[in-house]
Amino acid sequence: MAPTDSHETVEATVRRVPRFGVFMGLGIVLGIIAAGIVTMVGSYEESAALGVVYPPSQVFGFALLWTVPIGLALGGVAALILERTARRHDRVVRVDHETVITDDETA
Repeated sequence: MAPTDSHETVEATVRRVPRFGVFMGLGIVLGIIAAGIVTMVGSYEESAALGVVYPPSQVFGFALLWTVPIGLALGGVAALILERTARRHDRVVRVDHETVITDDETA
């Protein structure tokens, strides 16, 4: 049997969409950098009320608990804003849509 073809011209919308994972990853990296800055700026003197000194590694860990989720959320929000603004530049194009069906009998 001969292969059958179906050919039609349809309209499609083309738009550029930001990759959300990349923006969220950048937000995480910025959160880690912010935690490092907070750790370097902090003072490590003994507290008068508690008499406790927290080591820099523990301060870095606690800062990560706040800055990484905030960076993740801000990266996602930035990607959403860019995606919304990119919708204004949508283009409608005409494309050829072909479907080829073959009957593979090798008997």
